[in-house]
This record gives sequence, C-alpha cells and structure tokens, in this order.
Amino acid sequence: MRQIVLDTETTGIDPKEGHRIIEIGCVEMINRKLTGNTYHQYINPMREVEEEAIAVHGITNEFLKDKPSFKEIAPAFIEFIKGAELVIHNAPFDIGHMDNEFQINRCSISQTSEVCTVLDTLALARQQRPGQKNNLDALCKVYGVDNAHRTYHGALLDSEILAEVYLWMTGGQTAMSWAHESEGSDPQKKNAPRKVNVSGSLKVVKASADELSNHEAYLDKIEKKSSTVVWRDVSAD
Repeated sequence: MRQIVLDTETTGIDPKEGHRIIEIGCVEMINRKLTGNTYHQYINPMREVEEEAIAVHGITNEFLKDKPSFKEIAPAFIEFIKGAELVIHNAPFDIGHMDNEFQINRCSISQTSEVCTVLDTLALARQQRPGQKNNLDALCKVYGVDNAHRTYHGALLDSEILAEVYLWMTGGQTAMSWAHESEGSDPQKKNAPRKVNVSGSLKVVKASADELSNHEAYLDKIEKKSSTVVWRDVSAD
C-alpha cells in the first residue's frame, strides 16, 4: 500500500478569500515503511502572505518572490501523489486549498479525489480520543514523538512528524525504519537468521546495590496497583 503523508502551508485560512498554498511537503510510505522518497516545494502565491500566517510558519513574502508558481509545479506534484492514499491532519483544510489550486490553475485534475483517496488523522484521533485535544503537538506528547525541533510549522517537517504519529495511532511504531532496512534487496531473506561475530568474551555488568534497591522500590509501587508482579515471579523461578 502506497501512502503519502502530506502537509501544506498557506497565505491564510480560507481559499474562498483568495488564500493560496505557499509550501507543500510530502513523505512516502509503502506498506507502513518510509521509503526515503519525499516531495518538497515552496511556491510563489502571487499575493501577500498574512502576518498571522507568517507568525505560524515563518515563511515571508520576500522569501517567496523567486519561487515557482503552483501552475509550474503542478504536473510533478500530481504525478507524485497519483494513486496514493493521502494521510493528512485536518484533511479538509489542505484538500480545500489543493482543489482550489487545481481549479484556478486549470490543471490536469480539478479535484484531489480524481487521483487519490484521503485519510484524515484528525478525524481518526477524535474517534480514538473523544473530547480531548488532538492537534499534532498534543498527539506528539501522547505517543512520545519528539517534536522539540519544531519551532515553526513547516510542511515537510510536519509531514515527517505526522508519519511517526500515524504509525503509533494505527497499531504501534515498528517503522520509522526505512523500507530497505528490513527488506533488503531480496525479500525472501528478510527474516533469515544473521550471524553475529563476537571476538573475546562478553563483559557482564551487574546492577549495583543502589540500583537493585531502586528496582525493588519501583516493583513495590507496581504491586500496590496489581495483584502480581511478573518480574518477581520470574526472579523466584
């Protein structure tokens, strides 16, 4: 299954008020593995970026002056997403802007739905965590995803973060590993045993008395909330 985790940045909120896309960031996953294939593009919107928007993403009008228009980048962008399931947080926002760009630029498609299906991770999060805060920063905290380097919203960075969050939301994180790491060149050998060469003897480092004491104190806390502590059962054997 080919999925494209996608995010956009824009000049403002509503495309009906003339707001445009200024950045697109995408990362590709196949069978829940990152392939390393990405799409990233800044775009000249042919209009001013609102100050409120600049405060969010940090992309200035001066920076965008020499960037290509959406019409120029559209063929390559459409080719990249074609046939994939798009994974987007708050998908109606991004899809609304994308469809607007396709239409006003008279692209080869007029709607994203002509070439892609869409999965909205915000809708998914609301199903899993009703009544709770489900923006991307909140979900990073819930699933332990590091977003400390996220000073501003950026389309490619947010796509990479969302990819990790999505994997946790949908069955656990096995795969911010890359596709080639687990599959290799021969898929028949991906689960084959691998020989490890070890020279000399392995050094065994035992826990100190303080560490053992802290461990027992932690197990005491667990035992207060549970009828049994499996680690003690194993130790007893």
